[in-house]
Amino acid sequence: MHFNWTQLIPGIGHHYIHVATLIIVSCLIILIGVIGRISLGHGDAAVVPTNKFSVRGIFEVLTEYIGGLANQVIGHHGRVFAPYFTAIFTYILFNNLVGLIPGMTPATENFNTTFAFGVFSFVAYNFIGLKEGGIGYLKHFLGPVMWLAPLMLLIEIISHIIRPLTLGLRLANVMTGDHTVLSVFLNLFPVGPAIPFYAMGFLVCVIQAFVFTLLSMVYVALATAHDH
Repeated sequence: MHFNWTQLIPGIGHHYIHVATLIIVSCLIILIGVIGRISLGHGDAAVVPTNKFSVRGIFEVLTEYIGGLANQVIGHHGRVFAPYFTAIFTYILFNNLVGLIPGMTPATENFNTTFAFGVFSFVAYNFIGLKEGGIGYLKHFLGPVMWLAPLMLLIEIISHIIRPLTLGLRLANVMTGDHTVLSVFLNLFPVGPAIPFYAMGFLVCVIQAFVFTLLSMVYVALATAHDH
């Protein structure tokens, strides 16, 4: 069992490290969100993009990029989901990046955490599908051929149920492997040779947050498609 800074918090044991990390990251993101909101100002200044590097500028660029990507994946109405997907990407990214800090374990290394993220995505895209298509959304579970409807219903239910599981397993396993490799090289070489692995770890953190967000977009696209 390796030392973890969160264990200095009273009442935090080995089994609650990921909970403590989630709380810390959530508070950090809330703080950054408050700073960003204050920087918006009022009136026209709140809607005109900033022209300087700042917390607000970073999130404007990020939201614009994710909004454009959502348009490509989902369709012309995809941009309305930009705040939702940006929130997913930001939250997972920050939780991933915590693992780059010596003495910290990312909450996304724990399957309980990543499975909860997957369940949230599952509930969200089904809610969006029902909101967009009404009761007609349920028809795509039956397939295009009515006499195959019972079989298609079973297949669709299984495929949907395992989505939170696959989302959670993919993220947790990759982050566990990345954190393990980084920890090994930090123990061998605290500085110098470990720097490339920090760079690789940062890249993995970004890619995994992006993959989770992109898959969430795909699920929303499937749920809101009009050819059900």
